[in-house]
Amino acid sequence: MKKRIVILGAGESGVGAALLAKQKDFDVFVSDGGIIKPSFKEELMLNEIPFEEGMNSKEKILNASLVIKSPGIPEKNELIKEIRKQGIEMISEIEFGYWYKGDSKIIGITGSNGKTTTTALTGHICKTADLDSAIVGNIGFSFARQVAVDPKKLYVIEISSFQLDDIKYFRPDVAVLTNITEDHLDRYEYKFENYIKSKFRIIENQTEKDVFIYNDDDEITKKYLNKFLKKSNPLPMSMNKELPEGAYIVNAKMHLKWQNEEMQMNVEDFAIKGKHNQYNTMAAGISAAVMGIRKEKIRDAIQTFKSLEHRMSTVATVRGVEFINDSKATNVNSTWYALESMTKPVILILGGVDKGNDYSLLKDLVKEKVKAIVCMGINNDKIHEAFGKDVQLMVNTKSAKDAVESAFHFADKGDVVLLSPACASFDLFKNYEDRGMQFIEAVKDL
Repeated sequence: MKKRIVILGAGESGVGAALLAKQKDFDVFVSDGGIIKPSFKEELMLNEIPFEEGMNSKEKILNASLVIKSPGIPEKNELIKEIRKQGIEMISEIEFGYWYKGDSKIIGITGSNGKTTTTALTGHICKTADLDSAIVGNIGFSFARQVAVDPKKLYVIEISSFQLDDIKYFRPDVAVLTNITEDHLDRYEYKFENYIKSKFRIIENQTEKDVFIYNDDDEITKKYLNKFLKKSNPLPMSMNKELPEGAYIVNAKMHLKWQNEEMQMNVEDFAIKGKHNQYNTMAAGISAAVMGIRKEKIRDAIQTFKSLEHRMSTVATVRGVEFINDSKATNVNSTWYALESMTKPVILILGGVDKGNDYSLLKDLVKEKVKAIVCMGINNDKIHEAFGKDVQLMVNTKSAKDAVESAFHFADKGDVVLLSPACASFDLFKNYEDRGMQFIEAVKDL
């Protein structure tokens, strides 16, 4: 009898896992409590994979020998509790992809901030070096789909803490942890320690042959390093000091040092600007060096990289007011980086689904740089509490159009309207891309 695999959630990761499970001749069933996107539904039907939507039928789920869980489903979900109680094995889609990757290599990238940019830049370096590689995970295809449809010799994977929560054997040859700041605490019983532990799982299966790249300037990472580091080769990066091995920036020059080789490059030559992007560039550059990519290829790629959509991108300048789309800033730390790089007075668009945010981190920068705050979310009380005393002008809005019009009303020539919400987008939008697109449309309509 075929082994039965049940997949919970029919988004990119769920459908990717279903395709791989079908290819490996399992008895596959997909269950999604919500409505499945038409393109994904079509794919399941084309591949003759049975599914249900708008419900989770226990009798069809609890007879599984393996459950693959969408990263979006929290542990406190009743069905998940039931599956755990029955003792059914449950894994994430990246774990399942790992089982079938063969002898391919993995660069796995996680962190509270910068992981998407670091993943995209690392992938760009690998492409520039003509490696048989793909960017997967939270950007592009899911890992399992890529393994099923178009396997590669190297996978550059962006990994969230939710995906790491359900790994068993998953082991990246190179693991990158960009930083750790308070994020997603609603999923971790509001205990920061739980979230930290989750991030460090990226190295729990690494061996002496594997490398762990981490930010030596990040206090939290440093504090917990010895607790979680078992066998990996640690490779630090820093902007505060020279290092015998790793990546560092001193006097506006980046140094990448790995196994007696050194590459240097001026920070002015980086295609992406801002202090946070210097960390992202170091992480990508040193990952590439560890993979044996030649210096000139790394240099070329860093100079030609284009930054990501919805990440600090200028939409337009309207009557002297610049509009910047940073919709991808879904936590407080991302918004801190965005504000830190601002040189003009800011009208800040904030708000959305609060994940247990601590806004006090932004207080000094808001006092220094922000002249008005436009709240865009269903519940804005916490934002008013945090900044009400420091910012005279604050207004609530319920759509991107209203937010953009209000911000434009507050702005003078030479100001910046910055959409950097510090929150998830699910109260008013499908996702951060949808939020960014609606912002862009609203700016164009001014």
